[in-house]
Amino acid sequence: MSGDPGEIPPEEKLNAVYRLTTGLVQQMEKARIAEYTQLLNSPWRLVWLNVLSGTARGLGIALGFTFFAATIIYVLQVLGALNLPIIGDYIADIVRIVQHQLELKTF
Repeated sequence: MSGDPGEIPPEEKLNAVYRLTTGLVQQMEKARIAEYTQLLNSPWRLVWLNVLSGTARGLGIALGFTFFAATIIYVLQVLGALNLPIIGDYIADIVRIVQHQLELKTF
């Protein structure tokens, strides 16, 4: 050592580098970079996972829309049963049209 008060001893430099390297390793493990790299190296697994996630997403959208539409139709039926002027006739027409369309569909 040259005796300069601003100079950092080599041991402290090594400790700082070690702490930084350890921190980077922990961040990479949290990011799951190794699993992502393995996934990219097996394209069939990547395709399969995307097919599964797409199917699940499509099924979720279909079920959600069905629930939403059924709720809206139910609310319209309740409002139609209240015999509100003008609105009641309009809602009743919409409900009749929807029910007629449902009866025409034979799955």
